[in-house]
Amino acid sequence: MNVNLGAPYEIAIKSIIEKGYAGNRTEVIRQAIMAYKRIIEEEELKLAHRGVMTEMGELEAGKAETHSFEEIKKILEAER
Repeated sequence: MNVNLGAPYEIAIKSIIEKGYAGNRTEVIRQAIMAYKRIIEEEELKLAHRGVMTEMGELEAGKAETHSFEEIKKILEAER
């Protein structure tokens, strides 16, 4: 695959290789992709945590209804 990244990125890649963080351009790009993937996964975890905390707050404030496993099971069986 050939990719034209442009001068600022080429300079950054060259610097990363010169500093010894990667052996070649491909390695730099692979590391960048994996780092970006980790950032996305961390952001997804933060969003999920925020959603859970919001729901927990609503439960604690009595704004949400709770059901036991048995109640849910009966509801699902009745829908069949």
